[in-house]
Amino acid sequence: MDIQPTLTYCLYARKSSESDERQAMSIESQVKEMQAVAAREGIEVVEIKRESHSAKTSGTRPAFMELLNDIRNGKFNSILTWAPDRLSRNAGDLGSLVDLMDQKKLIKIQTFSQSFTNSPNEKFLLMILCSQAKLENDQKGLNVKRGIRAKCEMGWRPGPPPIGYYNRTMAGLKDIIVDPERGYVIQEMFERAKNGQSGRTIRKWFDEIGFTSRTSTKISLSIIYMMLKNPFYYGEFEYPIGSGKFYKGAHTPLVTKDVFDEVKQNLIVPKKSKWGGKDFVFKGILICASCGASIVGEDKFRKRKDKPPKKHIYYHCSRQKNYDCPEPYVTEETLTHELIRYIRLMENVKPQYIKYSSRLKTRIEHFQRLREQVLLTSDIDPEDTKPRFNDYVKYVMQMGTVEEKRDVVLAVDRKLYLHDRSIISSPLL
Repeated sequence: MDIQPTLTYCLYARKSSESDERQAMSIESQVKEMQAVAAREGIEVVEIKRESHSAKTSGTRPAFMELLNDIRNGKFNSILTWAPDRLSRNAGDLGSLVDLMDQKKLIKIQTFSQSFTNSPNEKFLLMILCSQAKLENDQKGLNVKRGIRAKCEMGWRPGPPPIGYYNRTMAGLKDIIVDPERGYVIQEMFERAKNGQSGRTIRKWFDEIGFTSRTSTKISLSIIYMMLKNPFYYGEFEYPIGSGKFYKGAHTPLVTKDVFDEVKQNLIVPKKSKWGGKDFVFKGILICASCGASIVGEDKFRKRKDKPPKKHIYYHCSRQKNYDCPEPYVTEETLTHELIRYIRLMENVKPQYIKYSSRLKTRIEHFQRLREQVLLTSDIDPEDTKPRFNDYVKYVMQMGTVEEKRDVVLAVDRKLYLHDRSIISSPLL
């Protein structure tokens, strides 16, 4: 005669967010009802596990995964829960429960209205009920997507509209209307962009007139460019973003398609742009002493009457922090002389600020060997004129590659600031 093992129960109560399961009982209501069942059936509950988490995806509920591990380790062998769908709404978690039943580690699942054991019929019924819960989830997802598609086809974009519009609800109906406080500013923004004004100029104008979003947030430069590229303003929208699926909006456009296309054309950066993708020696290394923004490089070509244009490299504050930063432009030639002067000063006064990377050491050794060969050829004893780091700096700045020059600049182990075309060690802020 088989001895029936003592049943040790764990009460498991779960509820998702209100948007997922509006009709489901609260966790404490489930606990209260199942404690009443336990008292009526003479069930001893060893532990209660509560969880606010969706059961749509397997292996994502911490409390449920802990419950499965406790059953595997023999802490519990039975589960008390309100309904089968509290345990599983997906095939993975259902499979774990059934496997534990097959291994005789999970002996019984008791719900409010029925129980399930390892008998084929009860186990089959459990699988049907949990599979039905999964089917409801899948159908709910399809219905939501179908509803969103229908809304898009009617011309209403899901989610909050861009700056210049807001959602309105009247008599239970929702629509998107032009924001009377911001719509005309957006129209002016497109006109300014059409006439060639840059995003930075528009942001400066926004700051001057105190223009903000409906949450009183200042409009950043990146948001401005996103707005100028958003087809919603001329009456179309893409949903989902990146899908390539466009819909005709039912909202009032703020600009015409022609204006939008002209602005879009102005925003296109030529492939052979002066910005980015070029090797500037001091790019990303120097900081503006006046406002703390980065120093960037730029090519400029001076026209000559009978010769090809002459190229010059200039550096200047990026003005990312202060559009009216007073720091002037400076040529790369001037900066090179400044760097040589600064390194000479560091080498004499604070040599501890010069840090030699292994690559830099190798290059300096190569320079020294080359220098010795030249001096010996000229019958000069190299020992009489020992080189200094500053000598190598002068050589590299005249003859070296961009990478070699940048290694020299980076050898100065402290932040370098640019002020009035001079390199200094501290900001003016």
